[in-house]
Amino acid sequence: MARSAQIADPERTASRLLKASVQHSYDPAVDIDWDAPLVDGLYYAPPERLSLYGTDLWDAMSEEQRVELSKHEVASIASVGLWFELILMQFLVREIYDQDPLTKHVQYGLTEIGDETRHSIMFARMIEKFGCPAYGPGKLRHFRGRLFKTGCSGASFWAAILVAEETLDTIQRETMQDERVQPLVRMVNRIHVVEEARHVRYAREEVARLMRGMSPAMLEYHRAMFGFSALQIVSALVNPKVYAAVGIDPRRGRAVARANPHHQETMRWSAARLMPYLREIGLIDGGPGEQFLRRGFLI
Repeated sequence: MARSAQIADPERTASRLLKASVQHSYDPAVDIDWDAPLVDGLYYAPPERLSLYGTDLWDAMSEEQRVELSKHEVASIASVGLWFELILMQFLVREIYDQDPLTKHVQYGLTEIGDETRHSIMFARMIEKFGCPAYGPGKLRHFRGRLFKTGCSGASFWAAILVAEETLDTIQRETMQDERVQPLVRMVNRIHVVEEARHVRYAREEVARLMRGMSPAMLEYHRAMFGFSALQIVSALVNPKVYAAVGIDPRRGRAVARANPHHQETMRWSAARLMPYLREIGLIDGGPGEQFLRRGFLI
């Protein structure tokens, strides 16, 4: 059975989050200087967090190639974040369709949809500013995402949302303080971190609430479904096509990145706040789901 957890009243939580949304929200269309030029020589992410950092491939790259790789990796991660935000928005609309719109819980769900819409546009404009393609998750994962958003719900869906939100949040919190990184990227990250903190709180409480009283059979299903979904998300973040942008064969780049201890440790670091919480409430407890998480280097 799922272990018990302290569950906050959804209406009270939603009321607090609605107030926070009024006090701490941005409009990227006006709060970001989209006309400012990118700064020559600055990275687009801390180099230590790039997938090839510390490998022989990295050592053989020029500084210009390393900066270019950082640009394309950030573009890939942003496009995958946009993909998952579209999934989340569709899920939220479906979830609140049959609920009372007068509740604060539903009104906050609508507010989050508005936040995610602005974030998706913000990520798209950033990728466009870079001059990079929207790499996305790849055709197969894009199709799986269609099935996932249509057929999945409950604790495993909310937990998968947390993987997408909290792993990126950890990386973005570090990035927005790093003066080696482009000002545009730092501002985009700052906006996302501030507003995503509310979304994380909302999703964490939904996971805990839905885990309460779950039958053993359903618990095993959600554990496995969560692990598989989490693996799909983190495996999609860096599209292998980014390596071609710096003259590296995509298959080789992908293989080197997956075997790279630095990259593996970055993934575990990014999930270090989330995984203990999900284990505490019983969503991680051995079995196939945990094996998927290990394959994704999340634990």
